[in-house]
Amino acid sequence: MTNNNQQGENMRGIRVAGIAALMALLAAPFVLGQGKEQAPNFSLKNSAGQVVELAKLRGKVVVVNFWATWCGPCRGEIPGMLDVYEKYKGKGLEIVGISVDRDGWQVINPLVRKMKITYPIVLGNEDVTEAYGKIEGAIEAIPTTFFVDRNGRVLLRHVGSMPKEDFEKAVKSFL
Repeated sequence: MTNNNQQGENMRGIRVAGIAALMALLAAPFVLGQGKEQAPNFSLKNSAGQVVELAKLRGKVVVVNFWATWCGPCRGEIPGMLDVYEKYKGKGLEIVGISVDRDGWQVINPLVRKMKITYPIVLGNEDVTEAYGKIEGAIEAIPTTFFVDRNGRVLLRHVGSMPKEDFEKAVKSFL
């Protein structure tokens, strides 16, 4: 009987530890890069065919946001990002939205117009998602947002939708 009680206690301990670990993961969607790892460069085209290259944005704090039109949380965070962009773009902030939509511009452009997105939107490809996926297991889901410092180093990665208040706090801390 004592052996069964001991096994039951061990199982409860394992369950509690598992739940605690899961809660810690859910409560910590931010991963600090501490500015040590260079953000992978990309050269991607916007809907007008103009190239947006990360390396040419050196000197600015750049937010690289992987998203898609069919992603509800992605669409949900755009208005807050737009507000923060308008407020801080004159202070050295740039946002680049990298769409992972497989249907391309035919689905992206209508949403960009509807939401009046003013920051650059580019169409991603497998090379870029793979390159960013090598940063601390990065692109696990969308939206995934990277904060890149003025020297091109990743300061922060956030997986999931980001409330405007948290987004603005991060931007302000890096500017």
